[in-house]
Amino acid sequence: MSVAQGENWHYLSVDSTVSLLDANAERGLGHAEAEERLAHFGPNEITERRGRGPLKRFLLQFHQPLIYILLGATVVTILLAEYVDAAVIFAVVLINAIIGFIQESKAIQAIQALQKSLAQYATVIRSGKSQRLSVDKLVPGDIVELAAGDRVPADMRLIRVHELQTDESALTGESVPVQKDPAELDVHTDLGDRKNMSFSSSLVTRGAARGVVVATGDNTELGRIAEMVSRAEQLETPLTRRIREFSHILLVAILTLAALAFLIGLMRGEAPADMFLAATALAVGMIPEGLPAVVTIILAIGVSRMARRRAIVRTLPSVETLGSTTVICSDKTGTLTQNQMTVLHVLAG
Repeated sequence: MSVAQGENWHYLSVDSTVSLLDANAERGLGHAEAEERLAHFGPNEITERRGRGPLKRFLLQFHQPLIYILLGATVVTILLAEYVDAAVIFAVVLINAIIGFIQESKAIQAIQALQKSLAQYATVIRSGKSQRLSVDKLVPGDIVELAAGDRVPADMRLIRVHELQTDESALTGESVPVQKDPAELDVHTDLGDRKNMSFSSSLVTRGAARGVVVATGDNTELGRIAEMVSRAEQLETPLTRRIREFSHILLVAILTLAALAFLIGLMRGEAPADMFLAATALAVGMIPEGLPAVVTIILAIGVSRMARRRAIVRTLPSVETLGSTTVICSDKTGTLTQNQMTVLHVLAG
């Protein structure tokens, strides 16, 4: 079983592939053998990356430089016994966090519901009989039959092909369907040119074929992409970057003016305690308490408009990022659409 998740299956002949997988191209696996392999390899699904829990997602809503300033202002006003002002400032911060948390939670629920609605089935040969199985039950060595309109359930080495074409744009970016051929290829053949392979998540646009599963779950090419995405660095959006820069400038300006007011008062002979209270009140008064709430509400409106256009946005700043896009870099095929034929008008009579 250790060889069943190897690479370079395109380099091997059909007979060698079937032999290495201890499979049968005509009868498929037996039910007992399939259950044993399922226990060994696990279900044919991409491991769900552990996301942030509700508490962490809520606390992260406060992880903004401007919010830190407001929280600091809340503490200072409490120390000055200005409880009404402290309550107002903290209420603004709390409402801002609640709006962001609710919006992100709704987006996560929508994504989860979408994933559940995409449950797939595949036509599999088991013990000489063709049957429909949930794709998560597939194991290396299973014989799968493909037809036009099917989504390939796992990485497969093709055994027999009848004018098979598949859309592999999700993996390669090439929007033109690929014509498949079961003949073995050179060992150094690139992924996009492996015409004797069919990869998980690609769509059969034409023809039919029979293939043997060589990789499932995280070991598929799609699984490797998911792993790379999970390690991707979290980048700042234009909005968060500008707010961070503005917060730094604002903090320096507030502290500078408050210190200047304190020193001028001392020079005029005022009591140090009175001037400290006055400088603190001045600093708190210069903080724009409503700015975070206004920004969050505007972004939430943008997310709602995107949702009406069937676009799910998980984090609020991503909306502003889309709006700030001026140049899109694409390869020669320009695969930016849904790649679906859609009827726009019907003429009758």
